[in-house]
Amino acid sequence: MVEINNLTNFIVDKKFFVGVAKKVLKSENREKENVSIAFVSPQEIQKLNKKYRKKDKPTDVLAFERVSHFKEEYSEVIICPSVVRENAKSSKLSLKKELSKILLHGILHVLGYDHERSKKDEQIMEEKQEYYFSKITY
Repeated sequence: MVEINNLTNFIVDKKFFVGVAKKVLKSENREKENVSIAFVSPQEIQKLNKKYRKKDKPTDVLAFERVSHFKEEYSEVIICPSVVRENAKSSKLSLKKELSKILLHGILHVLGYDHERSKKDEQIMEEKQEYYFSKITY
């Protein structure tokens, strides 16, 4: 199950982002995975980034894997649309495409992929992210 919580004044196309998430979960054979996607302010993501990563600045996405395997527990992907909007300016992607890329990145993290573990893991995650990104219809 995929749920979206928009805690910003940013307009979120919930159906589109749920579809993106479900496509990845299905392809990774994790359709039963519960994922919560939250859109938050720069202030909120900065607090979380400081608390969990010891980095006192806003970031585009944070991802938290489930800590146990209780049926109702959710993995979390937290996205800051304001930071993503800034990223989109330098990447030359539309905001929707940049948000999709960030969502894919977060979902891959909650599924256990980690680009910070090793160069090999980074390559695997990047390839998966690009593959799924190429499959999204806008």
